[in-house]
Amino acid sequence: MWSTMLKTISAHKQILVACLVIIAYLMPYYILGEDTHIRVHDNLDSNIVWYKLLVESGQFFSMGTLPNIINGLPRSTLASPFDVMVWLNVLLEPMTAYTVGQTVMRFVAFTGMYLLLRRKVNSIWITSGAALGFALLPFWPSGLLSIAGLPLALHLFLNFRKHGWKTPVYHWIILLLFPFFSSFILTFVFFLGLMGVIWIIDWIRSKKSNWAFFTAISFMTLLYLVKNYILIYSMFFSEGFTSHREALNLGHNNLAETFELFMHNFIHGHTHDMAVHTKIILPVIGVALVVAAWRKIKPKLLIGLILFNALLSLWYAFWYWEGWRMIKDNFMIANTFNFSRIHFLDPMIWYICFALALWILWRYLSFGKVLVSILLVAQLLILIGLNEEIKYSSIGTPTFAEFYSENLFADIQEYIGKDPSEYRVVSIATHPTIAQYNGFYTLDTYNNSFPLSYKHKFRKIIAPELEKNATLENYFDTWGGRLYMYVAELGKHYLFTKDSNKVLDHLNINTAALRNLGGDYVLSALPIKNHRENDLIFERSFTTNASPWKIYLYKVEPD
Repeated sequence: MWSTMLKTISAHKQILVACLVIIAYLMPYYILGEDTHIRVHDNLDSNIVWYKLLVESGQFFSMGTLPNIINGLPRSTLASPFDVMVWLNVLLEPMTAYTVGQTVMRFVAFTGMYLLLRRKVNSIWITSGAALGFALLPFWPSGLLSIAGLPLALHLFLNFRKHGWKTPVYHWIILLLFPFFSSFILTFVFFLGLMGVIWIIDWIRSKKSNWAFFTAISFMTLLYLVKNYILIYSMFFSEGFTSHREALNLGHNNLAETFELFMHNFIHGHTHDMAVHTKIILPVIGVALVVAAWRKIKPKLLIGLILFNALLSLWYAFWYWEGWRMIKDNFMIANTFNFSRIHFLDPMIWYICFALALWILWRYLSFGKVLVSILLVAQLLILIGLNEEIKYSSIGTPTFAEFYSENLFADIQEYIGKDPSEYRVVSIATHPTIAQYNGFYTLDTYNNSFPLSYKHKFRKIIAPELEKNATLENYFDTWGGRLYMYVAELGKHYLFTKDSNKVLDHLNINTAALRNLGGDYVLSALPIKNHRENDLIFERSFTTNASPWKIYLYKVEPD
C-alpha cells in the first residue's frame, strides 16, 4: 500500500507542491483571522458590508427595502439569495466566510487552469506552474469564481463541444453548481456569449447541430436568469425605482486618450482583473515568438490568443471613447450596463499564453527546461508578494478588525444612547460602510445601484463642496456610485487615521438639506474646526487603543 501511495505522490509531485504553496498562501487568513490585512477598495468598503446587511435584514427573497441605508435601499440592488457568498455569510462570521471564499477560489482556479492547459501542453511542470500562477492572482475577492473559475468552465464546455452527450455526468453536475458561485453580469454573460458564437460557427462549418453543447450553454444561461430573478423582475416587470445608473455619463475620452487606455490595459491590466503579466509573461511571449520564427514553427493558437486579448483591451478602451456617447445617450442598456467588462477574460487568456510560450522555450531551446523553471519561479515570487497580508500590511492599510473597529463604534452608539433606528448619520473623511457594518442607519453609502431621486436629494448636501472641486463634481455627477460626504480639500481620500494632523477648517455643507433627509449626527475622522458655521454641535471624540480611527461626533443643530 505504501509503495503504491509513494508512486502516486511521485507521479503527481508537481501538483502536490502546487497545492502546498496554495495552502501556505492561504495561511494568513486562517492564522490571523480578523487581524488579516485585506483589500479595502471594492471589498472592505463595500461587498463585505453588503453581504452582512443583507443577512441581518433577513430579506433574502423579498422585494422590499433595507431601512438602514439611505432611508430605504431597494433589496434588488443587493446580491441574489442564491449566491453562495450570501449563504457563507449566513452560516459564518464575515471574515470566516471571506476565508472560505478565498480557499474555494484558489483551488478551483488551479484545478481549472491545470485541466485546461493539459489539453495543449505536454509538460506537468509547465501546466502545474502556470496553473499555480493563475491561482495566486490577486482576484477581486467578491467575484469568487467569476474570474477564477473561467478556466474550469472553458474546460467543461470544450468537453461538451468535443464529446456531446457522451460527456461524463459529473460535468453536468459542476455546470449546475457554477452559477451559484459566480456572477452572470460580471463575466459569464460574455463567456456564454462567446460559447454561443463558437456553437454557431461549428454549426455553419459542419452543417450539424451539437445539441449537447447548445444545451449546456442554454442550461447555464437559464440557471443564471433564475438565480438573478429579483434583479430581472425589478428591471423589466416592476414599476419600482429609477436607478442612478440611468443617469451615468461615462466615456468622454478623445482618440489619443482612448489609445493610451488601450495600451495601459493591454500591458498592465485592470484593478479587478489583474493578470500581473507585465514583467515576466509579456517578455516570455515575445521571446517565444522569436524562437518560433527562428525554428520556423507557427504557434497559431498563441498568436490568436494574443490578438484576442489585444482586441479585448481595444474594446475596453473604446467603450470610454466620446464617440459612443450618442449610442449611450439613446439606448438605456448601453449606458447602464458595462459592456467593457468582457476584458475580465484577460487573466485566463494571459496564463494560457504564458504556458504556450513556455512550452515553445521548453521544446526548442537546449537550455529551455532550466530557463522555464527560472521563469516560473520568478513569476510565482512576484505573485506571492501580492498576497493580501503581505501587500496591505506593507502599505499600512488597516486589518479587517481595525477597519470596522467594532468596539469604537459601540462606544459611540452607547454615548448617543438611542436605538440606531431612531436617528441617521453621515460620515466625513471615512467610508460610510464602516458605520453600516456597526449597525448605524446611514444617509450616505456606496452601492452599485440606488434611486436616482435620492442621489439628487443627497447632492444638495454636498453641493457647496462639489463646487470647489471640479474633479469631485465630475466624479459624482457622471458616476456617483459613492454617495459620500465629499470634502473638496480631501478629494477621493477616505482613510484618515488618528495619527493624521489634517484639520477641516473650510467645510461648507448644506445642513438644511441634511436635516431634510433626516440627518442627526456627523461622524468625522477629522476635526471640523468651523463646525459652528455648518450648524453642527461638537459632542466629543472617540478612540481606542485597538482602533486606527479617532471619530469626532457632531450633532446636527435643530432647525
